[in-house]
Amino acid sequence: MGKTVIVTGASRGIGAAVVNAFLNRGYNVVANSLTFARGEFTAAPNLALVDGDIGCEATAEKIARTAISTFGSIDHLVNNAGIFSAKPFTDYTVEDFHKFVSVNLDGFIFVTQLAVKQMLVQEEGGSVTTITASLADNPIAGVPASIPMITKGGLNAITISLASEYAKKHIRFNAVAPGVVSTPMHEKDDESVMRTLSPMGTISEGADIADAVLYLTEARFVTGEVLHVDGGAHVGRW
Repeated sequence: MGKTVIVTGASRGIGAAVVNAFLNRGYNVVANSLTFARGEFTAAPNLALVDGDIGCEATAEKIARTAISTFGSIDHLVNNAGIFSAKPFTDYTVEDFHKFVSVNLDGFIFVTQLAVKQMLVQEEGGSVTTITASLADNPIAGVPASIPMITKGGLNAITISLASEYAKKHIRFNAVAPGVVSTPMHEKDDESVMRTLSPMGTISEGADIADAVLYLTEARFVTGEVLHVDGGAHVGRW
């Protein structure tokens, strides 16, 4: 039986692109989303769908159980689930903050702990790739996102820490930090404005992020890396 990858936040946008990329590569995929609309993915023997809030520990347990019972292993994890909103610092509410923590941080911790425990049992290594954000390294005054970037920056930090902690076990931890991506989240945004958020003046697609995720998943000697897929936005002013 082939390698098994878990993908969270998989119902649309980057997550759906990542799921399809792994399926096309022959992986077994356990895809999680809060809900799946009918027909989002074609039924396949190497695909299992798990509904549920990734910020709940019970959902992480269900995902891990499904991977092991259906495909026999957990070899890779892609932490894609996340939420984002941009507004002035003083406009964020306590409820906003708690939601960011629940989805972006709790959602990372619960499922990653279970995946790592299983990888340790299997003794064959593995990888965890997390989707963060270019804005965590290079803020843009016109896109105020200080509170969500607390969580995204924290994910970059824990990626580097865990890469060191589990290097000898050959469990690799990396992150992909996108810039502006054409996803349903931006469907109402002005495309001309979105293009100004990258030095290249272009908007990436979900497939561009999926390519980076595939690379990091299969690059057996790369760990502790935050790979920016942002048209150069992380390098500074333009």
